[in-house]
Amino acid sequence: MLDPAGHLSAAVDLLGTAKGKKFGTILADPPWQFQNRTGKVAPEHKRLNRYGTMTLDDICALPVADIAADPSHLYLWVPNALLPDGLRVMDAWGYRYISNIVWHKVRKDGGSDGRGVGFYFRNVTELLLFGVRGKNARTLDPGRSQVNMMQTRKREHSRKPDEQYKIIEDCSWGPRLEMFSRGARKDWTVWGNQADESYKPTWDTYGYNSAIAAE
Repeated sequence: MLDPAGHLSAAVDLLGTAKGKKFGTILADPPWQFQNRTGKVAPEHKRLNRYGTMTLDDICALPVADIAADPSHLYLWVPNALLPDGLRVMDAWGYRYISNIVWHKVRKDGGSDGRGVGFYFRNVTELLLFGVRGKNARTLDPGRSQVNMMQTRKREHSRKPDEQYKIIEDCSWGPRLEMFSRGARKDWTVWGNQADESYKPTWDTYGYNSAIAAE
């Protein structure tokens, strides 16, 4: 299982999960550490104690370049405040930033869900960075018409929308790996300490959340 406390054991575990396979598509939602100017974990992110986090250096040190095909695609989730960190990770893993997909978090009535946090603005979006490795790395044909926005309701804390998988599967080739996965997915290799079919959130969450996509 993933050990967020030490990148060496995490690296060994990641390579063991890959079993020598090179992945054409990698999706990652790292457990980022939010910090304020004093270097302490930012107070508005106390909810992060619900799961282990990794330092930026440890995330960068993961041997993603060793399991990435050439060419391949990377989809990397990053909070708005940590965009520079996301770009650093992408570079460390051997990918070149190309674009992003914006997740707009909406209420049931379609308006912006204003329950997000932030010192300067109330965050209702999150970024899925898209990067490429190698030559001839354009998206598959459906990518030519795919808009770079998802508008869905929030689920439990930090869980990303299931709509991402359809976009990724349409636009990027296999084999596919999800890093820091929450649950298993057909035709994907998954890695992380929640990467199994029995995953359930361990904290209170919104009433409409379930093991399937929200309404």
